[in-house]
Amino acid sequence: MEVGSRNNGDRGTMSQINVTPLVDVMLVLLVIFMVTAPMMQQGMQVNLPKAETKAMSAQEEAVVVSVDRSGKVFINSTEVAAGDLKTKLAAMVANRAKKEVFLKADRDVPYGDVVRTMAEIKGAGIERLGMVTEPAQRK
Repeated sequence: MEVGSRNNGDRGTMSQINVTPLVDVMLVLLVIFMVTAPMMQQGMQVNLPKAETKAMSAQEEAVVVSVDRSGKVFINSTEVAAGDLKTKLAAMVANRAKKEVFLKADRDVPYGDVVRTMAEIKGAGIERLGMVTEPAQRK
């Protein structure tokens, strides 16, 4: 005899899974992640130049060096004195397998300041340096 069949007046048990609570929990989690994901962005707010590039893949604990319009340098969101960038970066990436840093520079920062910052980053032993830009608008 099959479970859940109702033949000849037998009362068998109906075995069904109620997925409504599971769907409710998943929708709540989706909303929570959608709300909190934009808040997880690291670094300082700078006015980035636009260029046609591929999007960055998700990086775990990416180190972001930012240069704002006034020339101040930040590691993630912490301001760093001009001469301390090389030593602080070297200490941060000393125990990492991937020695990579992303550079966000405001488009109004003089080119010489950006190149000087790149030289300090490379001097800290960074193997890969990525430039962060905004996607260019297509016409």
